[in-house]
Amino acid sequence: MNEHAIRAAVRERYGRLARTGASCCGGEEIGATFASPCCGAEDATAKAQGSCCGDAPVTLLDGQPVPEDLAGASLGCGAPIDAAAPAPGETVVDLGSGAGLDAFLAAERVGSNGRVIGVDMTPEMIAKARANAERLQTRNVEFRLGEIEHLPLGNAEADVVVSNCVINLLPDKRPAFREAFRVLRPGGRMVVSDIVSAAPLPEAFKSAEMWTACLGGAIPEAEYLALIADAGFTDIEVVTRRGYVAAGLFSVTVRAVKPNTSAS
Repeated sequence: MNEHAIRAAVRERYGRLARTGASCCGGEEIGATFASPCCGAEDATAKAQGSCCGDAPVTLLDGQPVPEDLAGASLGCGAPIDAAAPAPGETVVDLGSGAGLDAFLAAERVGSNGRVIGVDMTPEMIAKARANAERLQTRNVEFRLGEIEHLPLGNAEADVVVSNCVINLLPDKRPAFREAFRVLRPGGRMVVSDIVSAAPLPEAFKSAEMWTACLGGAIPEAEYLALIADAGFTDIEVVTRRGYVAAGLFSVTVRAVKPNTSAS
């Protein structure tokens, strides 16, 4: 598959998920052999917890449970907001923000003096996230249409960059890490949860269905971490590593820092 075909397939699938309200980034199309990579199965408990990998339950707005429809629409594979620990007053950028769950969780952490910017390339997801923000009356969040390889932000605008099961969808992951580095202030941190592999994937994974299901674009963990380092990040740490689906695929949450000495 070429880059254009991959991008078109990803946009079509996630637009459809936004329209239908389906959950998780796998699906019936890829068959029982590989199951749904985010939930493994239609796991109601994991969905209710707001994470397809079944992380600790998340809360939103005054300690109330995440609304069921928003938790069910989560397409993530980890809990980057917990690992990033946004502080009051900070600015957070969410790469591939989808329906907005992680952005809303970050908004609760940064408070009224903070700011959260979600970026997604799918118009349907942006519309859904904005509608969710209105419904939840979350005023310190905005959602911008754009590609995470070309972020619609200026240099050094963010204290924190997060992403949840999105970068693996990119044919070339290097520009996303370079853009995350660019928009961070010196000393800022990036936390990404994503799908990686133990070894290069077999050709059977290179179909549109497998790619859009967060499988076909996974790269070996060592290569993934090397791309983060090549973008300029330091103090790179795998915070969690969780076993996953077939062919040695698993989810990781990685934290990295933009050095204080780095030019913005």
